[in-house]
Amino acid sequence: MEVKSSMSKTYEIAKESLRQQPKTWLITGVAGFIGSNLLEALLKLDQQVIGLDNFATGYRHNLEDVRAAVSEKQWSRFYFIEGDIADMTACRKAMQGVDYVLHHAAFVSVPASLKDPLAAHRSNVTGFLNVLIAARDAKVGRVVYAASSASYGDDPAPLKTEAQIGRQLSPYATTKYINELYADIFGSSYGTQSIGLRYFNIFGRRQDPNGAYAAVIPKWIDCLLAGERCVINGDGETTRDFCHVENVIQANILAASTTNDEAINQVYNIGNGGRTTLNDLYELIYSSLAKHKPSLADVKVSYGPFRPGDVRDSQADISKAQTLLGYFPGYSVGDGLEQTLAWYLRHSETSGEKV
Repeated sequence: MEVKSSMSKTYEIAKESLRQQPKTWLITGVAGFIGSNLLEALLKLDQQVIGLDNFATGYRHNLEDVRAAVSEKQWSRFYFIEGDIADMTACRKAMQGVDYVLHHAAFVSVPASLKDPLAAHRSNVTGFLNVLIAARDAKVGRVVYAASSASYGDDPAPLKTEAQIGRQLSPYATTKYINELYADIFGSSYGTQSIGLRYFNIFGRRQDPNGAYAAVIPKWIDCLLAGERCVINGDGETTRDFCHVENVIQANILAASTTNDEAINQVYNIGNGGRTTLNDLYELIYSSLAKHKPSLADVKVSYGPFRPGDVRDSQADISKAQTLLGYFPGYSVGDGLEQTLAWYLRHSETSGEKV
């Protein structure tokens, strides 16, 4: 309990400092799941935000959802640029006058990267390099970028620590690890400040449930709300460190605003620091939704093959982020699911359709 209080205080101090001295932020991938949540949080802190997105995986309705959640005055502080991070001209335009970059534009699917590795490289490597170069040339204060737990690859340790990684198992994982190498080189060669956040399994409001490669939580919620059967890949005993998007918002703000010199040009695990099996996760979602939809009593789960490129067990050691950034995941898996399910239920009732 004492640790939680201490870590939460660091975050509250950071937010209050930003309210007192607003900054200009660039969010790449601003119309996506994490990007739109970061936008909402920053606008509510009265920050100036530039957003860059090409709508390859993001949605205009995510931006409209943010607009509905903030005041008109706060929304007026947002400037949107439609563009691609693989286009250097768009990156340079977006960087003007920026204090901090939160880089979240990416090709995000392991299975899709196996089908189209060139597309993954274009977005995740060429695009990231463009962001670093444009940030360097514009003298941006710091780049915080979305790294990935996929970088751990076949590392056999169930508890993942930043210093030990294995062999990457997909083009996606390889591209995200290359990001870390480039960030390190830009730090040592050009003095560019950066912090990488190795996200584990992030979930929350606005996460897209559609498409063949949708993340498991929104996909299962969408299926169950439609009264359809969910599919668990493998035997269901695969474990993941599921982390609510509010924890990710905290990590980004702390990483961008930290004044701890030891914390800069580092990579951090961002998760809850625990493990949940897919079977347990399904039961949590199913039992919660069944309270609202009694008809789900007749819906049974199915099991499918284990997906190529996936790892069996994954849990974040978050001690480094706690020590150097003051990060503490204030939302547990249960708390995060409760908030997430409430958002999807409201959306479903409003639209009258599948989420």
